[in-house]
Amino acid sequence: MERGCAGADDQDVGLVGVAGVADFAWDHLEPGVAAEKPAADPVHAAQGLGTVADVNAHLGVVRHEPDRRLAFARIQQLEERIHGVDGSHGPQCTRHHSTMPSALARHWRLDPAVTFLNHGSFGACPGPVLEVQREWQDRMEAEPVRFLARELDGHLAASRAALGEFVGANPDDLAFVTNATGAVNAVVRSLAFHPGDEILTTDHEYNAVLNVLRDIAKRDGARVVLVRLPFPGRSADDVVERVLAAATARTRLAVISHVTSPTALVLPIDRLIPALAERGIDMLVDGAHAPGMLPLDVDRLGAAYYAGNLHKWVCAPKGAAFLHVRRDRQPGIRPGTISHGANAPIGARSRFRLEFDWQGTLDPTAWLSVPAALAFVGGLVDGGWPGAMARTHALALEAREALTSVLGDDGAATPDAMLGSMSAVTMPADGPLGGPAVADQSSPLDADPLQTVLFDRYGIELPIVGWPVPAAESAEPIRRVLRVSTALYNDRDDIARLVEALRDLGKSAQI
Repeated sequence: MERGCAGADDQDVGLVGVAGVADFAWDHLEPGVAAEKPAADPVHAAQGLGTVADVNAHLGVVRHEPDRRLAFARIQQLEERIHGVDGSHGPQCTRHHSTMPSALARHWRLDPAVTFLNHGSFGACPGPVLEVQREWQDRMEAEPVRFLARELDGHLAASRAALGEFVGANPDDLAFVTNATGAVNAVVRSLAFHPGDEILTTDHEYNAVLNVLRDIAKRDGARVVLVRLPFPGRSADDVVERVLAAATARTRLAVISHVTSPTALVLPIDRLIPALAERGIDMLVDGAHAPGMLPLDVDRLGAAYYAGNLHKWVCAPKGAAFLHVRRDRQPGIRPGTISHGANAPIGARSRFRLEFDWQGTLDPTAWLSVPAALAFVGGLVDGGWPGAMARTHALALEAREALTSVLGDDGAATPDAMLGSMSAVTMPADGPLGGPAVADQSSPLDADPLQTVLFDRYGIELPIVGWPVPAAESAEPIRRVLRVSTALYNDRDDIARLVEALRDLGKSAQI
């Protein structure tokens, strides 16, 4: 019997994923373990679900029943209410937990009526991690001055240490930001270009990033140079050859995605960084999708700048992202908000540290919840994070094969090594599934008509985007690209529902 189901109106559990938290705790309780006092520091909350007291403190499911036997009885009552006494699934059990094969889905609070295949846009945070963030928020609001003025520096340092270990970076070279686009803005707006200078990027870059580059180029009289990369991708060698061929003596900065947003290609930044450095060109890596999807060793990569999101495959709360700046490039790199750190006395901390650690009054709890996300998500499957990455990568490959079988696209031509936990295929130009791309579609907030139909009729959430994006200002015809993201809460059943919906729509005279 799979545990952890809950209906959205279950008052005892709250939201869908919270009962899954109880299930996670159940799985980690061993006979004979006595209830202990909950950890005082919520940074360790995700690692402390092994005692009944921690369930009480962090989950709210058995909050007033510290006795082990009573706690187990309470959880069993909830399960019988949801699943039915015989395990046949009660009336509150939802598709997310009954027909969906992924046993991990119960840890997320996603709408059970939706087949969610768009983790790549905004991510999704597991219930246990949101509970940790809530505790950080409660702690902050209990005494805001003490928390923000006296304690925050130490909490940020601890969170950066956990992040640094995960991404292979010295914590002192990391700065928390709210998203990767903000990190790109911070870097590019801090740099000065001269008339005629070139900023090198590709036509697979994220629309928002291209907007930033064009804005700065206009400010300084520089020029944005776009490398045309084929889709489907051909090979890492092809990417390296094309990028280096476009670099000139005027190139001052290269901004390259680690994983491209519209087309889901993993680019060989480990080869591009040193090759461009030999020509005196710094690289800013747009790693919005990479952390948690791909193994990272940022120090070894050696890029001047690396921007990464943590709300996507790391599954931290929204507003968690980082900027890594190589030590020799930190002077002059400033956050988007200039605050007290601009003239604070420099002691043990650098100006870079002072400015990025205090960007005005904001809610830092998403950043402080990063260690909990790393611990929780990394503990969900055998093999830890490498196992999680392998699982979502394998499902992305299966999704690509299934989609090409129904759409007739040649997306399967992209080498497996150029894909991570997303895959993308081109939509047909004609027929019921065909049609022109939305001319002004530039962000995840815009929707292709077929994307809307998939959601409204079938409850399937995924993006269909126009590529190249508008900010590429490409002369190439715009192609409609369907992108599937695979997270730990997904399984083959999700892909099958999408394929079935596309086959159904493909038989229609009109959509």
